[in-house]
Amino acid sequence: MSAAGYRWAREAGRVAAPAALLWLAMLQGGAYTQAAGATAQADAQPGPGTGTEATLDRVAAMVNGDLILESDLDAEERFTAFQPFSEAQQATREELLNRLIDRTLILQQMALQPEAPISDAEVDEQLAMLRKSIPKCAAYHCETEAGWEKFVADQGFTLEEVRDRWRQRMEVLRFIEERFRMGIRISQAEIDEYYKTTMLPAYQKENAPAPPEATIADRIQEILLQQQVDKLLDDWLATLRAQGSVRILKPGEEAP
Repeated sequence: MSAAGYRWAREAGRVAAPAALLWLAMLQGGAYTQAAGATAQADAQPGPGTGTEATLDRVAAMVNGDLILESDLDAEERFTAFQPFSEAQQATREELLNRLIDRTLILQQMALQPEAPISDAEVDEQLAMLRKSIPKCAAYHCETEAGWEKFVADQGFTLEEVRDRWRQRMEVLRFIEERFRMGIRISQAEIDEYYKTTMLPAYQKENAPAPPEATIADRIQEILLQQQVDKLLDDWLATLRAQGSVRILKPGEEAP
């Protein structure tokens, strides 16, 4: 996941996770199938008793031997319905694919340093708050079990799939926070500089009185922390791509 994805996830995390979390764009756990194990491009065969052909699931990218399938891209797009704050515009296929590539790289690194899984109780707590934060959920009455199940089904998922994907999202956020955020220190001088050069001009532009620096110092510190984490994460992901084997297949190109 790119830094942009991280920001989304942390922002979404505010509905249920500690305030320290910000963006992580829909952390769907795609079907990252090991290359040596499953054939994603098997010949289409008629569905049992239907007389119709099964949909061919093609490989979209290969990341250090792991496959990203076209069905993963579809799921990534559909899962955006579960983000509390809608994106300004729908992500392009290229953006979705790069998001999945970055996430796959992170998951591969996580596998090298396994941690205890996020507990069911923590996942349930976040999902309970998420149900209250999705605007589209209001019409479904997602506060009820039946309403939530209907909303989930209409997005093409099962309740268990959503729980698994959200758990993975939380685990990736935890990994990023522990790897990049903990060692960062923001000085008072940096807060003062941001207030003078960014915050004050922004309020002046709106002809609004700026709040005293002391009242928003914590928020400024959070912004500066986020910026540094974003930079570290982007640099790290670029290094992983350069050192690994990432191949994006063109439409119609067959996987080796």
